Amino acid sequence: MRGLGVILPSVLTLWILVAAFRFIDGNIAEPINSGIRFAIAAGSEATGSELFRASEEEVAAEAARAQRLRLDTSPSSIRWQLVREHVYNWWQARWYLDLAGLGLAIAGVFVLGRLVGGFLGRKLLAAFESGLLTVPGIRQVYPALKQVVEFLVGGEKKTISFNRVVMIEYPRPGLWQMGLVTGDVIPEIAEVCGDSVTVFIPNSPAPFSGWTVTVPRAEVREIALTVDEALRYLVSAGVVVPTADAQSGLSIPTANPRSAPKQ
Repeated sequence: MRGLGVILPSVLTLWILVAAFRFIDGNIAEPINSGIRFAIAAGSEATGSELFRASEEEVAAEAARAQRLRLDTSPSSIRWQLVREHVYNWWQARWYLDLAGLGLAIAGVFVLGRLVGGFLGRKLLAAFESGLLTVPGIRQVYPALKQVVEFLVGGEKKTISFNRVVMIEYPRPGLWQMGLVTGDVIPEIAEVCGDSVTVFIPNSPAPFSGWTVTVPRAEVREIALTVDEALRYLVSAGVVVPTADAQSGLSIPTANPRSAPKQ
């Protein structure tokens, strides 16, 4: 078990990185590479280049095969198919060309990030998202995914901003939950609940999901933990204990007399 404890974090980290690379390579880089190969084949066909031109023998052999399979036997279609096959074989013989799609994807993401950083880019992005949210099905999924991605990736303005780590008695007096304060409640809630704060209660061991509660400010107990330490504590289900200085803040205070259960 001790050996697994040493090995598993490294193995899981490598597995996540490999899975992410395969996803990017198969779903982003490879379509870009396919587009590049198509452009090369189209350019070769349009300019009459001899590099990928199909010979008459190849055309005749492919036409006979297409006739047996009852496929399109027109010479132009057969030549185009052979040119694309020649381009593909030429590409596959040079493994380093596969990096072109990955490089273009990285460059495209970088340029997109620079564009949306400006005023015009933000306006265009807002218009695009407004149109996207009109599509049924997407408007129920996209906002939540965007919040999670912005929380993970970060940026100049995060959708979710945690101020401090607190303990609250939830779901009943005597049971304490670790929560993250997101801010003061909106005026409409304050009129009903009084002076309160909004607290996000993360799930454990998946703290990126959870639920939001409104808690009176007087019933919130602050603890000396950073948000990162609290998340590590929750992800590990309490196994990963914060630093010695922060542990003193984990001591749960005496219950509020108003919320203490009657004997």
